[in-house]
Amino acid sequence: MKSQPQWSNRSVFLLAAVGSAVGLGNIWKFPYIVGENGGGAFILVYLFCIALVGIPVLIAEILIGKTAQANPVSAFENLAGKFKASRFWVIFGFIGIITGFLILSFYSVVAGWALEYLAVFLQNDLAGAAPEQVKNHFADLLKSPSQLLFWHSIFMLLTILIVAKGVNQGIEKVISLAMPALFLILIILVIYASQQAGFSEALAYLFTPDFSLISTETTLIALGHAFFTLSLGMGAMMVYGSYLSKNTAVVRLSLSIALIDTLVALLAGLAIFPLIFTYGLEPSSGPSLLFISLPNALLALPFGQFFGIAFFLLLLIAALSSAISILEPVVRFVEQKTQLTRRISAWLMGIIIWLIGISALLAFNEWAEVKLFGRNIFDSLDFLTTNILLPLGGLGISLFATWVLASKSNILSSLGIGNLAYKIWYWLAAIVAPAVILMIAWNGLFIS
Repeated sequence: MKSQPQWSNRSVFLLAAVGSAVGLGNIWKFPYIVGENGGGAFILVYLFCIALVGIPVLIAEILIGKTAQANPVSAFENLAGKFKASRFWVIFGFIGIITGFLILSFYSVVAGWALEYLAVFLQNDLAGAAPEQVKNHFADLLKSPSQLLFWHSIFMLLTILIVAKGVNQGIEKVISLAMPALFLILIILVIYASQQAGFSEALAYLFTPDFSLISTETTLIALGHAFFTLSLGMGAMMVYGSYLSKNTAVVRLSLSIALIDTLVALLAGLAIFPLIFTYGLEPSSGPSLLFISLPNALLALPFGQFFGIAFFLLLLIAALSSAISILEPVVRFVEQKTQLTRRISAWLMGIIIWLIGISALLAFNEWAEVKLFGRNIFDSLDFLTTNILLPLGGLGISLFATWVLASKSNILSSLGIGNLAYKIWYWLAAIVAPAVILMIAWNGLFIS
């Protein structure tokens, strides 16, 4: 049997778990939805949703991994056998592996855009460019299969090389350098943004509470983001939890992960929106915010090239730390279920994911007319994983941790909490979170 790696210490696990949670969505999606959905009022709703859904499911996922000390499939398989539960639970392990496999294929394409823009700012290629030229640069990037393939390939290569080196020599070493760098760059960017004329407007946009904007729809948005932001449902936190020592208290670490993840998302908003408002741009959602609006603002401001380099380096670190955590469960599964070494498992799975990613990037150009259920390939992969597979994975994790693991073993020492806190967690993870996850899935499938 292959040896089970362990994190050097709890701090490294915390950095790795935060790196998994802090991804591209934190940098552009969360700040935007805060501003559009009630500012400070939305943040209060979001924090309530994090407590209601995000943290209970995060605790459940890490708990399963720490208890089983195995990849997601083997974790469900071994624990179900140990506690004489149905083998049906193994399905949720496979769902986690498949979800991560598919997510990374198109996530890598978007991360490639960050790499390309980092190169652009390093070379100062957009110096003196008019707003329309900046907009055309992004459009031309999406129209070019060769450019998208090049940057997608570079990003996947970086991810594979790190995961292939193993937990201690690869993931741990990179995360120990990358995450402090991410926090440092983010703080520098916030300080720079605070000196701009649009800082007070950004503060109002992000934090002025407008309870009139809080509705059923905004609450569902908050619930959805609370679930997805913590990298739940795809086995990443489970496999990271499997590398923890047996005497590690799960709850305190989970609370820290959720807190830091939210803090980073808010700081990202304070770094981006002052620049947008200073330049007089309307805040936009999705890729246009980061790859059109923000470059335009940076190019118009003092030291824009330097801070452009800093921002897209920040974006790359966030993307890479998440990508590593997404690939790791897939590689660990192959490594534990076959005779293949970690290095071969990483390259084999990485290349297959890279190939699927090619079909995703072609959706922006050569294969734009190819539709799956009315969506192009990129959007289909996004829809399948976000609205179906991730909620299913989270549902299985939450129910298994409470109905099987917690009901048949003493896990208080593992959680590191008292009886009252345990009862609160159990009630939230066993009943409330599954009901909310089903509501999120229903909203994503039939309403959004």
